Amino acid sequence: MPRYALAPFSRPSPFPAPGLDFSKHLAKADEALKRKKHDYAIELYRQLIDLDPDLGEARGGLRRALKARHEHRGGGRLLRAVSGAVPLGRAMALRKLKKYDACARALEDYLVSSPLDEQANLTLGLVLEEAGHLKAARAVYEFVAEIAPENPEGLKRAGAMMRQGGDTARALAYYERALEVDPRDREALKARKDLAAETAIRHTQDAGHSRELVREPEELSRLERSRRRHFSTQELALERERLEAELAGTPEDLRLQAELSDVCRRLGDLEQAHIHARRALSLAPDTFELVERVGDLETRILKRRLAEAEERGLGELAQELGGELRAHEVADYGRSAALRPTDPELALGLARRRVENGELDEAIACLQRVQDDPRIRPGALGLLARCFREKGIRDLAEKNLRAALEAADPGSDLAKELLYELGSLAESEGNPEEARSFFVRIFEIDIGYRDVALKMKNL
Repeated sequence: MPRYALAPFSRPSPFPAPGLDFSKHLAKADEALKRKKHDYAIELYRQLIDLDPDLGEARGGLRRALKARHEHRGGGRLLRAVSGAVPLGRAMALRKLKKYDACARALEDYLVSSPLDEQANLTLGLVLEEAGHLKAARAVYEFVAEIAPENPEGLKRAGAMMRQGGDTARALAYYERALEVDPRDREALKARKDLAAETAIRHTQDAGHSRELVREPEELSRLERSRRRHFSTQELALERERLEAELAGTPEDLRLQAELSDVCRRLGDLEQAHIHARRALSLAPDTFELVERVGDLETRILKRRLAEAEERGLGELAQELGGELRAHEVADYGRSAALRPTDPELALGLARRRVENGELDEAIACLQRVQDDPRIRPGALGLLARCFREKGIRDLAEKNLRAALEAADPGSDLAKELLYELGSLAESEGNPEEARSFFVRIFEIDIGYRDVALKMKNL
């Protein structure tokens, strides 16, 4: 029996029950901010966030309090960067591990000293979205739009959050602002067009004409459900009951199995979501989207088991699950890559999982086949360098790192990572001057990147 079929560990939730009223606590924090008791307000807001990570009012209040204290105190940029380097580096590592709540806490630690860092705030919003904390993400994106009105990404994400929340007017306003910054932004143009169409449809529905366009009431209901992106837990539970009732009579219905899998996933019932996704895949074995869905659900289940084992201090089980997860991800990417052999991104993803699983020679063979594709060349060469470094072949590692750096966009996250690896490689070889030459190139464009500020100080 696969590990992901085990019954889940039972543990109490660290958060209060949904619906707990924080209004008095929020009022207290807001009053402290109003009286310019910044430290006290920040402490109160962070306590509320610890209790409920998706409390948008607290997340927004914390942004205002940190900004007010920053403007009141000022401070040296280098000191702030050095003090924030450690939590920022930890946050980036946690995000790669998909530990989104822990990543958000580390980003909040960093933003205490650099509250106006627009990229860090934008990343915080993205991480909160990935964790499913949409109200908190919305508050952060609104703050990004405030402090960085020329940043189209912040404006677009704020617009997307407003759209998901049903606030069409404010969503349009944010997308219009994004288009003022970049009139050719395709994402903003498409969103504005879609929102205009949705508004027109809504007006038509309000006039009572739209229901005449669809004669079958059940088909109308299905279409309306398919257009909606967000449902309450109660609505999802009712939708699950409806789909289960339909499936009872037609268990071979591919669409119903896939829809029920999605509803179960959104309700947090990963095991049932996986069962229905597997049934759908059995009906259409070569469907790429279903292969990916099954693999993703198995990955999520294994990761949840691993996190639970770690929290309970079950080191041996956690180690076993970690190995099982790595092997599963290799197999999962292998299945997807087999269905789309010309997709270089899938090949790169498969190679990366093989490296994580210790399959260095297999990863090298995969990367050498796709390294010349311009869409993934920098990432492929950087991963090749890692393979050669782990195999102890320093000259090939350095050669591939330099080639990857030449192909990467200057100033990109990948370029900074490659420079950091080149600096670390030189440092390990006892060449501090060469190491410093790489670290200083990161330092001049991103003083808060990982621990580069401390390395500059030491070198």
